[in-house]
Amino acid sequence: MFLMEDDLQSSLEVLHQGGILLYPTDTVWGIGCDATNETAIAKIFELKKRTDSMAFIVLVANEESILEYTNQTNIKIFDYIKGVHQPTTVIYEQAKGLAKNLIAADGSIAIRVCKDLFCNKLIQQFGKPIVSTSANISGYPTPLSFTDISLDIKDGVDYTVRYRQDDPTIQQPSSIVKWDAEGNLIVIRK
Repeated sequence: MFLMEDDLQSSLEVLHQGGILLYPTDTVWGIGCDATNETAIAKIFELKKRTDSMAFIVLVANEESILEYTNQTNIKIFDYIKGVHQPTTVIYEQAKGLAKNLIAADGSIAIRVCKDLFCNKLIQQFGKPIVSTSANISGYPTPLSFTDISLDIKDGVDYTVRYRQDDPTIQQPSSIVKWDAEGNLIVIRK
């Protein structure tokens, strides 16, 4: 029997070597890498056949990490995050400490505090945020389970996590929100 700890160790080795992963998240299966490694991020853009003008989501283990990777000062955002019960990605202005090709042209970054057991452990053990983007070629539908992921994606990563591959639960992408300059919540994707 393959254990989650084995997957964590293999995933950590790939992340430390600048590789890319196919892994389960708190939403859909994702393609990920070290969010501070420009070369690894470029590999994901290439695999997805996606232009680098479209930024990816970053997963962190806790709210404190948001302060480390953004110049966030609006405390309302943290109250909101604690109050939501579904996975929610927040777009923050003024990203910092992340790879340049991960940050949007306007300097913003999309970050989600990931509560999934596997992801949270992986991020904590890695000690840095990881990229998360849906496991599909750009323009194709988001796969809602592992069995929906194309062979191009499965063959294009350096490691595929075994944990939850047989989970038949249909997953959905996260909600995406941001705050405007006046402090009003804007829902981008519900």
